[in-house]
Amino acid sequence: MADTLSKLAKPAGATRPKTRLGRGVGSGLGKTAGRGQKGQYARTRGFKPHFEGGQTPIQRRLPKRGFKNPFPARVAEVVVGALEVFTAGANVDEQALIAHGLVRGRFDRIKVLGDGELTKAVTVSAHAFSKSAAEKIKKAGGKVVLVGSVQQ
Repeated sequence: MADTLSKLAKPAGATRPKTRLGRGVGSGLGKTAGRGQKGQYARTRGFKPHFEGGQTPIQRRLPKRGFKNPFPARVAEVVVGALEVFTAGANVDEQALIAHGLVRGRFDRIKVLGDGELTKAVTVSAHAFSKSAAEKIKKAGGKVVLVGSVQQ
């Protein structure tokens, strides 16, 4: 197969040579290079992006509402049911969640949500817990530890 890949070539006539514009009157596309005389279409700069011919642009016509936070907090969510992968008595913190692939990518905070069931007693450290998640962890005999706050 490697021998075949090294000998691949385009079929004859698949590519044409680039037309060279502005190379004399005799070429057929000399002087103005097919752009005509003067005007916006003849200039080198061409169009401004989003230019609408002098009409008020759409981004100015549409109303602006609300506020878009340019620096939102990225919250990684973990469901209680996913904590079943840990052994009983395990200490589940940020490093443990990353090691088991339960949180990935960039994040600022970790929140544990109450979806699923937990049968093992584990100590979970996170920035936030939903009410149902905290109840399920405590019901299974585990502990809920808020990071950067006092213990519950």
